[in-house]
Amino acid sequence: MFTRRTMLGALGAVAMLGASVPAMAQETYVALISKGFQHQFWQAVKAGADKAAAELGVTVTFEGPDTEAQVDRQIDMLAAALAKKPAAIGFAALDSQAAIPLLQQAKDAGIPVVAFDSGVESDIPVSTASTDNIAAAALAADKMAELIGGEGKIALVVHDQTSRTGIDRRDGFVNRMKEAYPKIEIVSIQYGGGDHLQSTEITKSILQANPDLKGIFGANEGSAIGVVNGARELNRQLVIIGYDSGAQQKQAIRDGLMAGAITQNPVGIGYETVVAAVKAAKGEGVEKSIDTGFFYYDKSNIDDPEIAAVLYD
Repeated sequence: MFTRRTMLGALGAVAMLGASVPAMAQETYVALISKGFQHQFWQAVKAGADKAAAELGVTVTFEGPDTEAQVDRQIDMLAAALAKKPAAIGFAALDSQAAIPLLQQAKDAGIPVVAFDSGVESDIPVSTASTDNIAAAALAADKMAELIGGEGKIALVVHDQTSRTGIDRRDGFVNRMKEAYPKIEIVSIQYGGGDHLQSTEITKSILQANPDLKGIFGANEGSAIGVVNGARELNRQLVIIGYDSGAQQKQAIRDGLMAGAITQNPVGIGYETVVAAVKAAKGEGVEKSIDTGFFYYDKSNIDDPEIAAVLYD
């Protein structure tokens, strides 16, 4: 997905960055580029980043494209952020490869990169703050298998097949099913760009093609809401397991439309990203991988204090 436009953005950033190492500003500036802004998940990540910035006395900017399908737009944002010569940058990649040339320029210019939520296929980031998405999706598979009685047909609606989160959640779920539940058949894996409207239409088409389907896994907030809406519009009863939280997912679980979901710790992701970025900017050591944790929640534990603390509205 490395387009001509992406290459031009990279070259432009190279020209603006120059070869010199940026001096630390009097007030440390950290630029965060997320995958989007449309989901409540990213608002929670921003809240965590802002909290860390306030505690550490640094300036943080947080931006992302309008949708999680706009890889080129995200690359443009990254190029613009690098041109401002921040002390460090946090980056949640929509495409695990497309940004690598720009990130290499950041490294060459002495700007440390911290990946968050979704990493890149490179060792350029000094740290990655994220959920263990493979393990989390495997837990979702276990819950799905339990709820459908260990056999039957299921499907997945995933946000994309280019980001690390999309790949890991898909593969974590699929591989767990193949390894542990031979009587469960995955009949369809579709990609809705994390858009709930697109995911609704995808869900309806899957359900119409598979009248005996027992369950669907929605691999992020938009995907999961789309699955719920698609099933509701066709008046189909099935087991729906989601990922992330947000007001609509929580309500769907309370209403019995969604069986349960995996929640990450988005506030923790934002917080740890800024902490690691500031440490790296100061030349201090940081952990290569920061596991921010995950939980499974359903109607039985949604109000437990430990769970409620990592859910977001």
